[in-house]
Amino acid sequence: MECPYCRSRNFYLKNPEDEYETYEFNLREGDIEFLEKANPPLSLPLEKNTRVFCNRCAWHGRMEDLKG
Repeated sequence: MECPYCRSRNFYLKNPEDEYETYEFNLREGDIEFLEKANPPLSLPLEKNTRVFCNRCAWHGRMEDLKG
């Protein structure tokens, strides 16, 4: 899975309760690896419709929109 524009595998998501709080993660062979300091709370599930943002370009969309 990768960004449809720049092919990056580094993304972040925003906390829906506080959009200034973000959680960075990498995609490795379809697995999600959160950065050590960026573990989201358990109440923040990653589903197909979760909004994610590319860390390399301006793309943002849903998890299901990622190429792969």
